[in-house]
Amino acid sequence: MAWFYLVIAGALEVFWSTCMKYSHGFTVAKFTILTIIGMVFSFLLLSQATKTLPLGTAYAVWTGIGAAGAVIIGIFLFKEPVTAARIFFFVLLLAGIIGLKATSGH
Repeated sequence: MAWFYLVIAGALEVFWSTCMKYSHGFTVAKFTILTIIGMVFSFLLLSQATKTLPLGTAYAVWTGIGAAGAVIIGIFLFKEPVTAARIFFFVLLLAGIIGLKATSGH
């Protein structure tokens, strides 16, 4: 169950960071509220995951999911550039997330 919580927490990190971009520096109330709600639930689920999973693994996977998701959102939603270097480092990030999961012992 801890891994489920962690994946949802990571997805919520993508959600709140996207809402934060749309909040335009917390000047758009709807997206500011969604950012805060997303943050609260993301942190709550992360805290549940760390009850069972090692802190270093849980935190790295959580931020990795958030970073990977933000890259994908940036490319598809915000039309950020897709370069060979970005794809290489994105794949490297995914390999690190998978590696941490595989070696966590849980």
